[in-house]
Order: sequence, then C-alpha cells, then structure tokens
Amino acid sequence: MKQTNSINKGKKLIVLGFVTIALLFIIYGRYQDPELLTPSAIDSIQRIAYGFYITLLASFGAIAFGLYRYHKGKIQNNEKNISTIIALVAWNSKSKKIFIATFIGYGIFFSLVSGTLVYQPEVSFSIHYGAEIPSGFVAPCCGDIGYMPKIIIYLTEHVGLQIIPINLVLQIIVSYLVALNTSIAINAYTFSKKGSGMSGIGAIAGAFIACPTCAGTFFSVFIGTASGIALSIALAQLQTALIAISIPILLVTPYIMARKLRNPDGSCKIL
Repeated sequence: MKQTNSINKGKKLIVLGFVTIALLFIIYGRYQDPELLTPSAIDSIQRIAYGFYITLLASFGAIAFGLYRYHKGKIQNNEKNISTIIALVAWNSKSKKIFIATFIGYGIFFSLVSGTLVYQPEVSFSIHYGAEIPSGFVAPCCGDIGYMPKIIIYLTEHVGLQIIPINLVLQIIVSYLVALNTSIAINAYTFSKKGSGMSGIGAIAGAFIACPTCAGTFFSVFIGTASGIALSIALAQLQTALIAISIPILLVTPYIMARKLRNPDGSCKIL
C-alpha cells in the first residue's frame, strides 16, 4: 500500500509540474503586449519575470521528485510489467552513470544547436551590445508565448547564454528521454535494431525542435543552400510536428526495448 501511494503521489507531482508550466506560459503570455510595457509597469513586469523562473524551477523540481517517487515505488512493488522493468533497469548503478553522462552530454549538444549556448567569434559583446563582461539580465518582454521572459548572460566577449523558456523545457524533456533510452539500450543487449533506430530518429528530431534554422543548415550541407533555407522555413512552420514526432517516439522506445528484457513470467532478464 505504501509503495502504491508513492507511485500515485509521484504521478500527481509529475502532472502538477507540467500543468503548472503550461499555465505559467499562458499567464505570462498576457504580459507580452508592448503597450503594457510602460515606464510605470516595467518594474512590476520585471518582478513577474523573476517569479516566472522561480515557479518554473519549482515545477521542474516537482517533476523530478515525482519521477523519483514513481520509479522507487515501481521497484519496491516489483510488479511483473513493462513499466517496472524500465524502472528496474534504469535504477541500477550502471544505468545511473550512463543516464547522467548522456543527460549532460545531450543537454550541452541541445544547447549548442538551439542557440542556448552562444558562441560568436566575430562579435564583441561589449562593443556591439554595450554589455559588461561578465553580466546578465532578464528580458521580460516582448515575444510569443513560451519565448519570454528571456535570460541573457554574457560570459566572455564571445560566449554567452540565451535561455528561452520553451527551449529550456524542451531541452530538459528531450535530454531526459534520450538519457533514459540510452541507459536502457546499453543494458538491453538483445533489443532490436528497429527499436534503436526509432530512438535515434527521436533524438535527432528532438535536437531540431528548438532550432529549425539548425535543421535547415544541416540539410543545406547535403541538398544545397537554397533548399536548406526552404527546409528551414518549412521546419519553423512545422515546429509542433517535430515535437509530435520526437517526444512520442522517445516515450515509446523504452517500452519496445523493455519487452526484449522481459522473461516469459514477466520478470526482468538482466536482474
């Protein structure tokens, strides 16, 4: 009973976290009208922007703790089902090391292709933007829902961070799913090539979600500049489709691989 409560509470925390993030984006979107950015309102909107990121971090914390409780409850219950096998495989020390390394590595890669980590050797931030090095600020307005408030950090004259909320959320979600897939795949020595391919497709699509221009650049190397630009525009318009392709694939693949680790009686083969 205690383990079941842990699983249920974990699910509730995960749902609460994602619902809070969605509401956060919608509510903050109401403050993106440039006409609202009057001198008297700037300080208030700036404080709301700070509150946005505090709430966003709290939501990530709720999701992370919910996942922890869910996985732990599944392991303690030790039921003979696919989700329990995923939890068991992902919980061992080898998988944890693989997960952490992949999560960090893919997160850095995603940061580069999405423009979160910015390197501009031809631009001097202090000269072109009048920025102090190092420094940072939160830009509270104005942009589409999910793209504001934006955090800008100047680390050096040529290296900086541009943290956009939707990119940050996608980066964490996709990096988590890629890391989970990788940790299971390395343990699942009997998983099919088809399952591995699906995971790879999901990872590549996920990398391009936050940066359609990067996808255009990628394709232009093989197809030509004109075609690359056209594809970039098309991908920008089909950003939702990229998300729909990437995340569901990364969600389904662990279940496909876990089936390969399931004994006839439902228990896990590698434990």
